[in-house]
Amino acid sequence: MQRNPYKDKILKTIQKLSYRHSTWNVFSDFVEMSALAIANSVDLKNSGTWETREKTYLEIINKYQPDEQKLFPELFAYLVEALTYALTWQNAPVDILGQIFHELELHNQYKGQFFTPQHVCDMMGAIVLGDSKEQIEKYGYISMAEPACGSGAMILGLARAMMEADLNYCTQLVVEATDIDLKCVHMCYLQLSLYGIPAIIIHGNSLTMEKWSRWYTPVYIMHGWQWKVKRNVCKGGDKQNGFR
Repeated sequence: MQRNPYKDKILKTIQKLSYRHSTWNVFSDFVEMSALAIANSVDLKNSGTWETREKTYLEIINKYQPDEQKLFPELFAYLVEALTYALTWQNAPVDILGQIFHELELHNQYKGQFFTPQHVCDMMGAIVLGDSKEQIEKYGYISMAEPACGSGAMILGLARAMMEADLNYCTQLVVEATDIDLKCVHMCYLQLSLYGIPAIIIHGNSLTMEKWSRWYTPVYIMHGWQWKVKRNVCKGGDKQNGFR
């Protein structure tokens, strides 16, 4: 299979920045600033959160020299192109950030963390989807809860299964994903946002039920999913189609 040329551009740009900064910090700063930029462009309801995110963004970007700062918008553009390339040539949403995380060998440095391979996620997505057309006909959508989302590969596996079943994951799927690792929250939020998947990504602990922050994808906000889910639950809809 042909390599994604835009993923390679991301790798090269991160490696370029790594001459003066650690690769881990460059990658982490890239996904965090990208997530902050998207969130602050659509999530305007809580002004306090908006101001905090803006302050965090400025603190991160100011760690870099002016010539280095210019490379982060390029990285974001390459990511958009890489995801578009995956949809165009692989006919499915692909976990690009998870691949980059591994190719930079960051998993060796970060608590031995490994992400589930995409082909395994695709298989599990097909299993999870099962025969959901009846649910979609009844409620208009299906919901997915992911308690340890990582970079979002399992969610993308379900999205792929929906595409192959002639279903639209941008309008017929809503996701609530959680991870205890804030970097994973940023990675998952970034990819689901750019793939147009309605989702809430929670920085929290699924075991203790602690929740520290919520990240709403643009499609979730703009298409009014907070009201769709509540309305369905209030009408006595199937619990699997409403977040608990």
